[in-house]
Amino acid sequence: MDEPTEELCLELGKLRDDAHVKALLARYPDLVRTEVVAQLAETVRGVVRVDVGRALSLAEAAVVIARELNDNEALGRALRAKANAVWPNGDCRTAVALFEDAGTHFEQAGNVSEVGRTLSSSLQSYALLGEYESAFTAAGRAREIFRAIGDSPRIARLDINLANIYHRQNRFAEAFAAYERAYRELLPHKDMEAIGVALHNMAVCLIALDDFPRALETYREMRQFCEQQHMPLLVAQADYNIAYLYYLRGDYTRALELLRSTREMCRATGDKYHLSLCDLDQSEIYLELSLIEEAAEMANSSFEHFQELGIRYEAFRSLVNLAIAISLQGDGARASELFAKAKEMAGAEHNQVWPSLIDLYRAVVLLHDNELSEARRLCMAAAKFFVSSDLPSKHVFCLLLLARIQLRTGEFNECAAMCEEALERLNHLDSPILCYEAHLLRGQAQEATGYPEQGYGSYQAARWALETLRTSLQRQELKIGFMRNRLEVYARLTQLCLNRKSVDGKAEEALSYIEAAKACTLRDLILGKTDIRGEEREETETDKKIRELRSELNWYYHRIELEQLSGEATSAKNIKLLRAQAEARERKLLRLIREAPPSSRVVGALRESGAATVNEIRQSLPSGTALLEYFSLADRMFAAVVSADGIALVPLACAASIGQRLRMLDFQFSKFRLDRDYIARFGEPLIRATEAHLTALYEYVFAPLEEWLHVTDLVIVPSGALHSLPFHALFNGCAYAMERFTISYAPSASIYVHARRKQSLQRGPSLILGVDDDRTPFIREEVDAVAAVVPEPEVLLGRDATEQALRTRGCRSRLIHIASHGYFRRDSPMFSAIRLGDSYLNLFDLYHMNLPADLLTLSGCVTGLNAIDAGDELVGLTRGLLYAGARSLLLSLWDVDDRSTAEFMKQFYSKLQAGCRKADALRGAMLQVRERYSHPYYWAPFKLIGDACMSEQ
Repeated sequence: MDEPTEELCLELGKLRDDAHVKALLARYPDLVRTEVVAQLAETVRGVVRVDVGRALSLAEAAVVIARELNDNEALGRALRAKANAVWPNGDCRTAVALFEDAGTHFEQAGNVSEVGRTLSSSLQSYALLGEYESAFTAAGRAREIFRAIGDSPRIARLDINLANIYHRQNRFAEAFAAYERAYRELLPHKDMEAIGVALHNMAVCLIALDDFPRALETYREMRQFCEQQHMPLLVAQADYNIAYLYYLRGDYTRALELLRSTREMCRATGDKYHLSLCDLDQSEIYLELSLIEEAAEMANSSFEHFQELGIRYEAFRSLVNLAIAISLQGDGARASELFAKAKEMAGAEHNQVWPSLIDLYRAVVLLHDNELSEARRLCMAAAKFFVSSDLPSKHVFCLLLLARIQLRTGEFNECAAMCEEALERLNHLDSPILCYEAHLLRGQAQEATGYPEQGYGSYQAARWALETLRTSLQRQELKIGFMRNRLEVYARLTQLCLNRKSVDGKAEEALSYIEAAKACTLRDLILGKTDIRGEEREETETDKKIRELRSELNWYYHRIELEQLSGEATSAKNIKLLRAQAEARERKLLRLIREAPPSSRVVGALRESGAATVNEIRQSLPSGTALLEYFSLADRMFAAVVSADGIALVPLACAASIGQRLRMLDFQFSKFRLDRDYIARFGEPLIRATEAHLTALYEYVFAPLEEWLHVTDLVIVPSGALHSLPFHALFNGCAYAMERFTISYAPSASIYVHARRKQSLQRGPSLILGVDDDRTPFIREEVDAVAAVVPEPEVLLGRDATEQALRTRGCRSRLIHIASHGYFRRDSPMFSAIRLGDSYLNLFDLYHMNLPADLLTLSGCVTGLNAIDAGDELVGLTRGLLYAGARSLLLSLWDVDDRSTAEFMKQFYSKLQAGCRKADALRGAMLQVRERYSHPYYWAPFKLIGDACMSEQ
């Protein structure tokens, strides 16, 4: 069809008023021809793969013209074209009615072949509506017609449509055979659209048949084919499914990247269904990554879209994710409303599993809100369903939730008995996370009834279960937050150690628990990464096999969960098969780890990612150094002092008092955002007020430790809000801490030990990136000052200071200095960023960089601030930089002054190049800058994280 005619038909298809329709047809009588209807119907077939809205308008025009012609065959073609344009938007009920109407008109016209085509086309709409009997009846009649007239290409297309039904019924092997048969039949006929669909659906079946490599290969083949044939809708669908494959394998970064690009393509092509699926899958990933606000946004978007499309199953799943996110944001009442609505929708879908699972979720939220009676009722109802289902782990979950309710209501003996029942059932299950919870609750009940030693035994069993945990099997439990108290056992064990009257070994044991709980996922992240020495070593064959097995296990764990939640009658058999496959791979993985050669880097990381022992911590401390590890129990802060003299556990002030003082100190520093005239006028009162807070904080967190600090160097491992405290600026009324000690910091003692052992680059250039603007006129001066004193400076300014430059040059640089704006996102710390010449560098970007520098400095504002999650998990730039491979970091705690910062950096690097250790150079720079700028705001913003020494050149 020529372009002017097509545009005219588009205009016709958008008209809704009969008078305007007749007027346009009167002006263009050449449109009212059967050939135009046939051309429009054929055009719709191609356009619907590119632009659904345009396809529907053209189909509407075909219907208008066909009705004007009063021709049965033309009207059949037009109605079928409209049905083909309607169902991709999710309106399957309308599509079925249109297909049936079209078939009637073809029969009246006596065109049997087109009756068969229409019946074949209707199968997908019947299947999406769940009307399988109607679909099989239509397929049988269509096959008879095509055989009678010898139309083998049509039989091949029918096989594709029939295979779609097999797939929805979980008959994956039959579906794959039908798709493959159709694909081979269609190749000689060069039916490009049908070939693309067949390839796509073959890959979908391979996912269900757990053949990841062939599924990925088939999707890539299909994507390339559809791109060559200019079918962007199918390209977008391929990208979505490739993203889903990576999600199932646990490769969230790749999955998120593909989902974002696919979403944009779906918007461009009008594919609302896959656009909504992208949002749903992204909400799942965000929940697993604890990005709650982002998860809520994606879940809400997918729910609204699926509601508009009338697709109920995905709609209620989206609503469940939204309710989970809102419950984790603290709005229990709103979450309960959403859970109730989701349960009603799941019931209407005749799903057997989800209503009870939603009851369980609601019970968790009600427990959190202390509505114990209703929580108990819902939990017991869910337990009644799960006890006879093929979901034994969910039944144990119910028992443990009931035990937690009993613990809350003081029914300690009943709680212990419920835990015993849960543990008995867990003897037949492989679920470390549920074992952990059962032992923990039993220990708490035993403590509450006056048996602390029995409680100690239960806590040790809980710790053992926790440290052998494979979280992938219990994603639903982790999402809802019920199991997020996984650090509680370490606090309980530490408290029991402190309560003991005997002192023999209690400090060492308590410190081992404190350290095991401290920043443990960051520890696993860093220690589980290959040690980088300029370039990555090539993987051994064992490494490749282990990496592949871990991905396969993620795949099977996800597939087991999908089957558990499907509610299908065949699920029990499928779950059994999937578990057998997963267990075989688990055994193989354990065998590989046991037998792996020393050269295997992945295995080394797996073996070494545990917490450092007390002996390892002490041995890593240089002479004259003490490590202060802070931790909290209940509402009180404590510190463990570790040095060559031994270990001391010291009680400090209550956490609330410390937090209040920290907020007051932060308020004092925030005054420096005001104009310079204000600061100059009130300089002395500002210093006095700041020193008063620093003195109070010294009394809270430092003074009680003085008798153990017969050293010159301190390593501080903060806890909670103390991560934002400049310990080096604490004031005892006479001197600042940095005048008496060199002070560096670490997220945990284990990470400090790792930094001390780490092999960073011992030679190489100094990469200096500077991005200035009107607000930071002294950045150029800072860059020049640093470049003048560091070895082999490579300076990139403004637009040249790009992410790619950092990526390609940073991997071979011994020193990296970035002078630019930093942005700390309290609302979403994973998106805290540093500005570069062409982009903003955030945590996700750093996870993909190799920066094995001996020292990496970010001199901009608040580059060292992080959100502090449970267990002192740092979420921000610090996390990403340590993972990228830096041995030590120099970062800022507040909005720095760019003039004093330029002077500070000049002094610091001069002393570093003169042979000082990093900690000594930092202290010297503070003392020098303080001579000119007396307020700690100017001289104390930077903290040194990691190894305080300089590696030998």
